[in-house]
Amino acid sequence: MKQELPAITLQTIAPAVPRRGHWFLAGLGRLILSLMGWRIVGTLPNVDRAVLAVAPHTSNIDGVIGLSAIQALRVYVRFMGKHTLFEGRLGRLMYWLGGIPVNRDNARDLVEQTAQAMQQEPCWLGIAPEGTRKGAERWKTGFYRIAEAQGIPIVVLGFCYRRRQVRVVGSVMPTGDMEADLQTMVDMLVDIVPRHPELLSAPFRERVSS
Repeated sequence: MKQELPAITLQTIAPAVPRRGHWFLAGLGRLILSLMGWRIVGTLPNVDRAVLAVAPHTSNIDGVIGLSAIQALRVYVRFMGKHTLFEGRLGRLMYWLGGIPVNRDNARDLVEQTAQAMQQEPCWLGIAPEGTRKGAERWKTGFYRIAEAQGIPIVVLGFCYRRRQVRVVGSVMPTGDMEADLQTMVDMLVDIVPRHPELLSAPFRERVSS
């Protein structure tokens, strides 16, 4: 059992962490988490740009919890979306929510597009490295390349359904040894219990069985 983590509140967030949001939405986010019996724990690094890696991801409920936590803390977290989703009325909503339009046909272009968007203003980029809720065989690595290219940390977060906690378990600065850094992140998250443990991705399954 790992050491318990301190609660994260609006008052404990470091000054460099980018902020955004309305007080009403912050209150709504806290209310939703309270009704669901969840808390946000850990420590957010004092940086204005970071990649927020969320794993394991096994349920759509993760999104409800994650969005509520972001609103509750008023942290400016953006996310990637297919460029065609940013057209018309839906597009305006996607931009308002913090979406970054990207063309996913080319992985290298995806990294460059996202890096450019993050350089325009301080923000954190939220990504689920597994890329699916159904037991991926390996993590997608675009999030690591984005962090490495910009020299920013990867903040590691998991939704633990046993504790009912949004757990910020630490951060990793890319060293260039991607496989070792990814394994470090898996090790940091190994005691996270997802909503559907049977859908854990292969890196978690291998770590649990070893």
